[in-house]
Amino acid sequence: NLAARLALVIKSGKYQLGFRQCLRSMRGAQAKLVIVSSNTPPLRKSEIEYYAMLSGTMIHHYKGNNVELGTACGKLFPVGVLTILDAGDSDILRTIKSQ
Repeated sequence: NLAARLALVIKSGKYQLGFRQCLRSMRGAQAKLVIVSSNTPPLRKSEIEYYAMLSGTMIHHYKGNNVELGTACGKLFPVGVLTILDAGDSDILRTIKSQ
């Protein structure tokens, strides 16, 4: 179900892929939600969680690895970190907040 919501965000919203882009958007307080794959290194995860706490950004730990997250985004390459700037027509922000 999360994959369908992610596909809608990719189609109608604004997003960024990658660790550096994630940190940059959280420092600028643009990020609304950060999705981290399960096999992201622990040091990177903790750094993302620290910046998320400072900026008040929601964070979601994706159950699958980076290849599965990339496939859920419709990309043909692995995605370790996905930052959602604008959800578009998707209700992914409400769904993850309620979990």
